[in-house]
Amino acid sequence: MKLLVTGGAGYIGSVVTAQLLEAGHEVVVLDDLSTGHADAVPAGARLVEGSLREAAFGTLDGAGFDAVLHFAAKSLVGESVEKPGLYWDKNLGETLALLDAMRRAAVDRIVFSSTAATYGEPESTPIPETAPTRPTNPYGASKLAIDATLSEFARLYGIGGVSLRYFNVAGSYGAQGERHTVETHLIPNVLKVALGEREAVHVFGEDYPTADGTCIRDYVHVMDLGNAHLLALDACEPGVHKIYNLGSGSGYSVREVVEVCREVTGHPIPARVGPRRPGDPAVLIASSDKIQADLGWKVERDLRTMVADAWAFLQR
Repeated sequence: MKLLVTGGAGYIGSVVTAQLLEAGHEVVVLDDLSTGHADAVPAGARLVEGSLREAAFGTLDGAGFDAVLHFAAKSLVGESVEKPGLYWDKNLGETLALLDAMRRAAVDRIVFSSTAATYGEPESTPIPETAPTRPTNPYGASKLAIDATLSEFARLYGIGGVSLRYFNVAGSYGAQGERHTVETHLIPNVLKVALGEREAVHVFGEDYPTADGTCIRDYVHVMDLGNAHLLALDACEPGVHKIYNLGSGSGYSVREVVEVCREVTGHPIPARVGPRRPGDPAVLIASSDKIQADLGWKVERDLRTMVADAWAFLQR
């Protein structure tokens, strides 16, 4: 198939692009490079630099694309609280421009990189797709609005879409790995201590109702996540919008993550415990029962593999 990957110069988008190329697809990457890196785009894919508003229709029109995989987004929770208008404009506004370009170019399949932040603070875990959606920040709210928009475009225009909701992604795939200008994810920040770029890991709270007192979060290896996107691409049905969660089913505590990073790197990695952050739930885990049953997807790589792959990438 001929595929357009928006945000394909970013972390997850570049990994999925590499996997699509290996599967024999033709891939064009559309990215404004505001947070992505041109050298992250795998060899074999063509990079079109530009925003979705500026370049989506020109890229799609008459080019014979079969489907779109949509990763382009603003994704920092804290920034979304400070600049909500930016997140509604970039996430929802530019996705609307993309969907309109798809409709006019008769491209009728899309896989959307959504987020489990659409659920907000859950009533129970693991979180199923039927859980109430009550996002607690503009980032999650903008992604939820896109999910609703995809349902409407499926109903009105026959577009087939799949939204994939997940929490934390880690690991690397060859030359593709995590390198954000503003890094908010736990694993790369812990590994930066081992690299000498940070003095210590900051642990926010150790009095949660968990086995070791620290928060538990869901982590999925980026390659497992990419596999889910390829399965979702084949699962798109005209006029149907499907939503799947991607999760480990168990999760890992902050202390577990730090300890595995110590073992993998051989570095002591000092940790400093501070007060809880406001609004941090004790446990966030997504259930992946539905996508396992429907598409046969499963988690194949554990925390140690995620950390080892991320460490190898950062050392390069």
